[in-house]
Amino acid sequence: MGFLSKLFRNKNQNTTTEENRTMSKVLFIQVNDRPAEQAVSTKMYETFLKTYKEANRTDEIIELDLFKEELPYYGNTAMTGVYKRNQGLELTTEEEKAANLVDKYLDQFLSVDKVVFAFPLWNSTVPAPLITYLSYLAQAGKMFNYTAEGPIGYAGDKKVMLLNARGSDFALEGMAAAEMAINLVKNIISLWGITNPETVVIEGHNQYPDRSQEIIADGLENVEKAAVKF
Repeated sequence: MGFLSKLFRNKNQNTTTEENRTMSKVLFIQVNDRPAEQAVSTKMYETFLKTYKEANRTDEIIELDLFKEELPYYGNTAMTGVYKRNQGLELTTEEEKAANLVDKYLDQFLSVDKVVFAFPLWNSTVPAPLITYLSYLAQAGKMFNYTAEGPIGYAGDKKVMLLNARGSDFALEGMAAAEMAINLVKNIISLWGITNPETVVIEGHNQYPDRSQEIIADGLENVEKAAVKF
């Protein structure tokens, strides 16, 4: 086969591959308002996003920065509003606003194929906006439901990636039980049927200052690899 024939054959094969590839809708959720120079989880978010975009040029990307969103605490007004709406009852103006806000984030989450969470471990847990956001999503009847055999989730078809940074080394003996960032998020989303999220963790960069840069660099390399495969 001549050179030009090979060239055009390869070009056609690449074009066919791109055309046949199924486009995914991906939600990227950032949960750190500190800049990348100061926050490892922000570096992880930016690295994963950049690498994923390069590897999946046709996918639809939605970015959600929880620190920039309107996320009032999930309490009585929202809970009552959602309940009344589901029962066909009349809502107050405040209840309707709160219920609509819950629906906004819930519908967005349910509409995507893949979700990427990037968050730090702060003060032994996750930042407050993430707790509020997850509370909005955890709606019985839409995200999960109760049965006599226990709850069943409705979001198990979604591919989920958890990116987490923690300054201490929770891989040490006796530390795992105190980790309430990755474990917390995993427990919550398992209620929704998401039981096998992928995870990339960078840890110990504050505990081992002499190896901090090496730990971060190795971790970001793992982030890139995960992004290509996701």
